[in-house]
Amino acid sequence: MSREWPLKSFWMAGFEGADHVNSHGMPLDMVALSHHDEHIEGDYRALSAWGVRTVRESMGWRLCERAGESAGRFDFGRVRRFIEAAHQHGMQIQWTLMHYGTPADVSLLDDTLCERFEAFAHAAAEVIAACSKEAPVYTPINEIGFLAWAASQTRLFHPYGKDDETAPGTTLNDGFNIKCRLVKAALAGMKAIRQVDPRARFLHVEPIVHVVPPENRPDLQALADEVASYQWQVWDLFCGTLLPELGGHPEALDLIGVNHYHSGQWEVITEKRLHWHLHDPRRRPLQEMLQGVWSRYGRPLVIAETSHIGVGRSAWLNEVADQVRQARGHGVPVEGVCLYPIVDRPDWDNLEHWHHSGMWDHLPGGDSGRECRRQLDQGYAEALQGWMRRLP
Repeated sequence: MSREWPLKSFWMAGFEGADHVNSHGMPLDMVALSHHDEHIEGDYRALSAWGVRTVRESMGWRLCERAGESAGRFDFGRVRRFIEAAHQHGMQIQWTLMHYGTPADVSLLDDTLCERFEAFAHAAAEVIAACSKEAPVYTPINEIGFLAWAASQTRLFHPYGKDDETAPGTTLNDGFNIKCRLVKAALAGMKAIRQVDPRARFLHVEPIVHVVPPENRPDLQALADEVASYQWQVWDLFCGTLLPELGGHPEALDLIGVNHYHSGQWEVITEKRLHWHLHDPRRRPLQEMLQGVWSRYGRPLVIAETSHIGVGRSAWLNEVADQVRQARGHGVPVEGVCLYPIVDRPDWDNLEHWHHSGMWDHLPGGDSGRECRRQLDQGYAEALQGWMRRLP
């Protein structure tokens, strides 16, 4: 298997593309909410001017396939429009097929998810193959580990999870079952895509985390280590070292994407975060975490998502880039960094609250999204400009 990354640029940009139903029962289309769908030409033009030639975009399974009578019929109109814009501006799109959302008649708790996703992946690959002169890169299902946890332990994704311990709903065991089902679906989707386009490459994206015992409970170190080890389960399922009966095999773990955010380090039991902005000494440096991924799998990798909010944006970028530089210096082949989101996004559960996490903030104007503006964050831009000269 090739160990070369088919990337057009080391620095990449990601557009928020979640399309699930939020905790209030509201179906989301984050591409539309950030007005990226209306401003695709301007967004790609701006990135091209910065020398960013690779972007991560989400199709949105729920958006492409409706439930009921429309099941099995797909609308790829937006996808084709984005491909056309990418060609015009010399951009490479790495596509995520499922970004949390499913058609309303497909459940994360039902094995029919696998065959339905396989059909969707096949149809999507036909569209992409017809338009792509270079090997396409797919993320079949985004953040399987996070989705499985959130669907079993929180109310983030309607109608999953439970409000309290006595309410009916999913359980911790259901979380692992969801994880296995999603990996099985992704493997089926990969097979379908390869049947259409043997050139296809696959980027499997998961968060990397660090877990410690509470300061007054060193006896919980073993539990903290166990919880931290869950981050490997999805990648282990793909490469077949865990439950090979699901169909995983070494070649299935093609390319690895790691997502890194400030909230990804915490205390076991208390769930207290190891605050980045307070310089908690228990935090593990990113370069050590990247070394752990490389040592375990030996696959080329990228930072698939990373960003911070507000005034911390540029400082976060400086730290991440410096840690990537150190990791590369120690022989870890970090082949790219994706700034995600590159354009600001609203909160999933409070659409009035914008995170101020992108290189461009969203400034609405008038009653039409077409009148909105993108405002460059100067500190973020200057930090990126400096690191573009140093990495690679």
